Amino acid sequence: MKLESIKLKNFKAFKDAEIRNIPRMCVLVGANGSGKSTIFSVFGFLKDAMTEDVHVALTKLGGSRGFLEARSRNTTGPIEIELKFREKDGSPLITYSLAINEEDGTPYIERELLKYRRGSRGQPWHFLDFRKGVGQAVTNEPDQVTDEQDLQREDHVLKSADTLAVKGLAQFKKFPAAMALGELISNWHVSDFHIQRARSEQEAGHAQHLSTQGENLALVTEFLYKWHRKVFDTIIDRLKSRVPGISHVEAKITEEGRVLLKFQDSSFKDPFMARHVSDGTIKMLAYLILLYDPSPHPLLCVEEPENQLYPKLLMELAEEFRDYAHRGGQVFISTHSPDFLNACKLQEVFWLVKEKGYTSVKRASEDQQVSDYMAEGDQMGYLWKQGFFGGVDPQ
Repeated sequence: MKLESIKLKNFKAFKDAEIRNIPRMCVLVGANGSGKSTIFSVFGFLKDAMTEDVHVALTKLGGSRGFLEARSRNTTGPIEIELKFREKDGSPLITYSLAINEEDGTPYIERELLKYRRGSRGQPWHFLDFRKGVGQAVTNEPDQVTDEQDLQREDHVLKSADTLAVKGLAQFKKFPAAMALGELISNWHVSDFHIQRARSEQEAGHAQHLSTQGENLALVTEFLYKWHRKVFDTIIDRLKSRVPGISHVEAKITEEGRVLLKFQDSSFKDPFMARHVSDGTIKMLAYLILLYDPSPHPLLCVEEPENQLYPKLLMELAEEFRDYAHRGGQVFISTHSPDFLNACKLQEVFWLVKEKGYTSVKRASEDQQVSDYMAEGDQMGYLWKQGFFGGVDPQ
């Protein structure tokens, strides 16, 4: 599935903002505190709400004050999140909207709605509509219904008003619309990579995908070596071309049943452990494992990939993010690096502007001056450094 737009109301810095016509690779630029991380936190919040419930997700987002910290300052009314996406190019537009409010210090879902637009005209059909834990869901396959009157609806009452209806209904095949959305959200990957955690020893086990913080890096390396050798060899070839001296990487299981990453330097006979290699080497390996995953995440979010990496490597890394997106996984990236931006296309870049405490989103392709300069051969990073992103710099 591909996200087409995100609309936020009363969500932290976004009192009323929308990102439309989102490309497969979406790059966000903005001053510190402008809201780049907040956009990523929307995805994290929805995933936590799917795994737990809205109350727990709000606590992770805003601490003990939960809802009050998540809602934009000096505002009233519910927090509103609206996502529009398509299952594939040419398929109907799907809208998922969520309104969250609070009563007597307890958050609840004011309304949760999933609707499909059939064609370019007419009202969309509601496939899921719940208010405060009570509502209806359609059990038909969306593609097999041509008349709204043929939709088969079932009434349901959730155990709690802070539980997502899509969370429960996604477990049942007879609710295909909810199941598709639930699978999408559950498989999002919002990276919070920690280099020191990736260096640590792991108990022997099994892992097919890199975890959010990267602590299972050695396990995933071992998995790729055993089951996807061509992918593993590609990763090592890319790593060798970017990190001087590195000729091989292996995941070694110790007698105690722990998994260690061992790096081979072509200049030396004996390999050395992950704790002795540079931060940039660990991070590059992690990114390559993430980007060459045989089963890409439908949505991948990475903050400031340029940290700890040599600037000349960022052009290649941007291309790999783009390749990942076109293999099926949409990508959101935040950056402060002109070198990374220089590898970005006009339609891929958005910048955030914070005025009077709230953030709005600008699209590079809708700025005539930026578009004209790019058409003449300028690069995005240079235009940003020269101040052509209006309002992006801190005042």
